[in-house]
Amino acid sequence: MLEEFVPLLALIIFGNIENLILASHGVVKGANPVKLGIASLICVLSWFVIGTVGTNVAMAYSSLIELIGGVAIFILGLESMIGAFRYNEDENY
Repeated sequence: MLEEFVPLLALIIFGNIENLILASHGVVKGANPVKLGIASLICVLSWFVIGTVGTNVAMAYSSLIELIGGVAIFILGLESMIGAFRYNEDENY
């Protein structure tokens, strides 16, 4: 039974480095560590729930998301190649 909660515990402790950084800044500024710890846990758990629900919702649109990502990579590649050609023309090779 404990094995099922180990990943969740690891996520709560180590999952959100930004909260840890913000917590360290709060301690340096003299914030109440108990309140800061509770707020950090609430943020981590909220982010966990948002990520889980968001992933489940996004799975319904995975084909569309993949298509948009592929088109974006193609467009960025073209933009990079066009920029490289323009740079070479300016150098008069």
